[in-house]
Amino acid sequence: MLTNRINTLSESITIAISTLAQELKAQGKDIISFSAGEPDFDTPQVIKDAAIAAINEGFTKYTAVDGIATLKKAIADKLKRDNGLTYAPNQIITNNGAKHSLFNLFSATIQKGDEVIIPAPYWVTYPELVLYCGGTVVEIETHDYSEFKITPQQLKEALTPKTKMLVLTTPSNPTGAVYSKEELIAIGKVLEGTDVIVASDEMYEKLIYDGEFTSAAAVSDDMYKRTVTINGLSKSVAMTGWRFGYMAAHNTELIQATKKLQSQSTSNINSITQKAAIPGLDGSADKEIEMMRKAFKERRDEAVKLLNAIDGLSVFNPHGAFYLFVNIKELSNDSMEFCKELLANKGVAVVPGVGFGSEGYFRFSFATDIESIRVGIKRIEDFVKEMKLK
Repeated sequence: MLTNRINTLSESITIAISTLAQELKAQGKDIISFSAGEPDFDTPQVIKDAAIAAINEGFTKYTAVDGIATLKKAIADKLKRDNGLTYAPNQIITNNGAKHSLFNLFSATIQKGDEVIIPAPYWVTYPELVLYCGGTVVEIETHDYSEFKITPQQLKEALTPKTKMLVLTTPSNPTGAVYSKEELIAIGKVLEGTDVIVASDEMYEKLIYDGEFTSAAAVSDDMYKRTVTINGLSKSVAMTGWRFGYMAAHNTELIQATKKLQSQSTSNINSITQKAAIPGLDGSADKEIEMMRKAFKERRDEAVKLLNAIDGLSVFNPHGAFYLFVNIKELSNDSMEFCKELLANKGVAVVPGVGFGSEGYFRFSFATDIESIRVGIKRIEDFVKEMKLK
């Protein structure tokens, strides 16, 4: 009954683990979850107020498929101010979250025979969407010692005449790795003379703890022309449930193609969310964004210190996002079994690294309060000690 295309898809492992943790908690079990990629902070009041005003003003009808003019201007202004990127309204489209942006982008560009280069570890959705669209995933393996970033040489060796796209995530989910301007320039030089599209997922851009953020499209004219910038407000302004994402690209034909697809699927994104997103983009919520960033940095520092103190575990100190990708190779090469036993025995939920394309790790989200982090890591420490005694 089902198509081969839909049968290629797997359930998101992050959602599956988070759901299981919630179910166990509902049963009365003492569960501490570090599995969800969701800020524990509330959406800033200035954004809520904009949404309430939109409702009270009756802004509840259909809008243009790609977003209202004032919202697209706010996106363009943000990209110019924060990233040094210039886009016209017809080079921008709003979507129902960045996952929807990626679905539309891949659907419009990837077909059978196309290869998509994805550095591993990767966000779980990337390879699934490539396979759904009929493409072939080409993974580039990265490691702790390279801060989970690909090298220009690795990229050069992965390129073939069939390469259609390179997926970059900076800061990264699940590792928190951030590409520097110099590293992005070097990657761009490898791509010169090719027709490879760069899909740059920059959702965690505002959560930088060391150094500065550089947008992939900003490092050269060549990269600007080949890059599709994907972003949103889910992580930086705690708007996960509002479902707001956007794409910006020099290639207007590509943006128009995704608009055509969206017109026949979801049409415009929620009208209330469009109004609410504007203060999330124009600087009105910057104070709250900085408050969250500082809190995440404090949590990162504490979690890295405590996890690295556990004999048998090690973790790279990430420069962005709110994840740690913890190395468990001294203890186990079966991250799924490790995480299942940790949840069953200690009530701690983390996500197996195998789901992100890298066995021997687990992803730990520090998007929760610092006391829960301390208690949860103590449970992990006890679990590891018990493993060693077996």
